[in-house]
Amino acid sequence: MLCPRQFVQTQSFDYESPRLCDVQGVAEWRVIMAGFGWKLHGDGRHLKPGEVVRPGERLTWGRTIALGAQHVVSMIGACFVAPVLMGLDPSLALMASGVATALFLVMTRGRIPSYLGSSLSFVGVSVVIAGQGGDAGTLTGAMLVVGACLAGCGVAIHVVGARVIHAVLPPAVTGAVVMLIGFNLAPVTASTYWPQDQWTALATMLFTGLALVVLRGFWSRIAIFLGLVFGYGLSWILDRTAGKIHSVNGAGKLTDHWRIDFSGVEKADWIGVPTFHAPNFSASAILVALPVLVALIAENAGHIKAVGAMTGDPLDDKMGMAIVADGTATVLSTAVGGPATTTYAENIGVMAATRVYSTAAYWAAAAFALLFGLCPKFGAVVAAIPGGVLGGITVILYGMIGLLGAQIWVRNNVDFSVPLNLIPAAAGIIIAIGGVSLKFSENFELSGIALGTLTVLTGYHSLRWLSKAAGRPRTPLLDAGTSEYQEPGDGEGEKA
Repeated sequence: MLCPRQFVQTQSFDYESPRLCDVQGVAEWRVIMAGFGWKLHGDGRHLKPGEVVRPGERLTWGRTIALGAQHVVSMIGACFVAPVLMGLDPSLALMASGVATALFLVMTRGRIPSYLGSSLSFVGVSVVIAGQGGDAGTLTGAMLVVGACLAGCGVAIHVVGARVIHAVLPPAVTGAVVMLIGFNLAPVTASTYWPQDQWTALATMLFTGLALVVLRGFWSRIAIFLGLVFGYGLSWILDRTAGKIHSVNGAGKLTDHWRIDFSGVEKADWIGVPTFHAPNFSASAILVALPVLVALIAENAGHIKAVGAMTGDPLDDKMGMAIVADGTATVLSTAVGGPATTTYAENIGVMAATRVYSTAAYWAAAAFALLFGLCPKFGAVVAAIPGGVLGGITVILYGMIGLLGAQIWVRNNVDFSVPLNLIPAAAGIIIAIGGVSLKFSENFELSGIALGTLTVLTGYHSLRWLSKAAGRPRTPLLDAGTSEYQEPGDGEGEKA
């Protein structure tokens, strides 16, 4: 029998191995395997056609570290955009993403290669909370509560099974909620960022769109980052050739100003600890943020299924624990003033392009993120991104978030000739995008994302119950729909 340390020295990676010394050895072995037990793949340098590097394997350490750096580059654009849009410290966000990724790898026992970066799902929430007079502490407090709820949902999913997700959040509901969260952000781009420098915004939008469509492989995965670099460079050139711009600034005041303000960069230190702040809790802010829980569960579930399909290792049994890990990471990040975290699709793209799914690369990425987070000057450069550049980026980014909802519908064959699918989604999306509000008292009202999500969820499940109780099918509402209809309860109200 091999003890844990002897077992690791064999470079074997078998989660079910019985060759353990005793109960205490089992616990020690599991901890070691969760973080540091990788078997060298082949010669560590080359991949044969059709081969992949599995989560429990690695290439040579030099190549593994380089892949970790590539993962950071792929996510850094979106990871930095999120805190900047929400008024949070980008350096702290990057550091928190490193800690969150390490925590995720440990909690999932090294089976799921994933990077946890800043969640963009709360950008709309931050705008609403700011409009209510809330500050950064109010926002992080609301996100902390959502993170705790997410972890709780993960526990329930781990106990009951992944099927509970499909029962509570069928594709018709999930797609609508994701769509309304994305499209609710449209006024932010139109009224806040785009007017600061419309021509730079247009150029940045065109460049980013071109990069997303034309580039291939790894470069297409960092198109958002390339768009930020392009817009930043263009703004710097225009400041030196065309002078100040006469437009609204970040505070919404019409004035002559430079596109890039480097005053914060000059004051920032090269090495230092990010600015922390404690969260505070507001019932109204929490209610605004809670609907994002639906999007986060759907996002995590989709990510786990995608990784499982790519690695050939079905991960439904780990879905609950992955959601617990994301929720726990969000709680830790927001407790010190950072943003909520979520799994990143950009990194899935890197894995698909390289065929390397080693969790060792993600440990390297987490280490790089921590190092970058300790450089305040780096964070100040990101915080100085001109509003016009953000305008061009967010036109595409927010639209992509919204259309992910449509993608959920398409992939799951949601039929909108079925009234049960059509009515709740239609009402909820219009309520969220239009900013419809429902006032209950002088101190409490629901509007936008919160009211829209509540409409979709309660509308779908209540109508499903009533339709099932009625016991008869209904005719399609749309001319292009089919006449075939499956009774709610058998197929979640989707096309038969």
